[in-house]
Amino acid sequence: MKVLAALLLAFGILHSNPACAQSELETVSELDIKLFAGLWFEVASYPAPFQSPDCSGTTASYTFNPNGEVKVWNQCYLTQKRKLETIEGRAWVPNPLEPGKLKVSFFAPLSADYWVIALDSAYRYAVIGHPSRKFLWILSRSPEMDEQTYSVILERVATKGYDLAKIRRTPSLAQALFHQKFY
Repeated sequence: MKVLAALLLAFGILHSNPACAQSELETVSELDIKLFAGLWFEVASYPAPFQSPDCSGTTASYTFNPNGEVKVWNQCYLTQKRKLETIEGRAWVPNPLEPGKLKVSFFAPLSADYWVIALDSAYRYAVIGHPSRKFLWILSRSPEMDEQTYSVILERVATKGYDLAKIRRTPSLAQALFHQKFY
């Protein structure tokens, strides 16, 4: 997992050049990190080279620190190996005038862009992207998301230049365990 996380950061650094992007990716104009903190469930994402395709029940937990940084703790259940995989890092907002443009690091001094490109007003869902549009995560406060909300999110990310054909639903932990038990 550490090697995969390092690949993520290298990818982020290589692809953070604005010339790689179609147009400037718009982020949220307001983000309250204290409200953003907590547990998020990955509902869907672009497949990423640093994230196992065998992951289910993927979560991201964010803890606000008094210094303004955020502790990041990601985990997923590896279905084939039947074990949890975790990684810890940190995130921060480099420019308070652009609160949706976070940086994330799992291996200092390397960091990558982690941009909040959509956010429910009650912080029930969030969409994380990258200026290159090569990475995308749809997060929810609950393990499952209703189809109407999911469809609205897909429409929003399509208008931001993301290819909907690349998005893959992330199985919940309950789905993975059910599949293991009965198949």
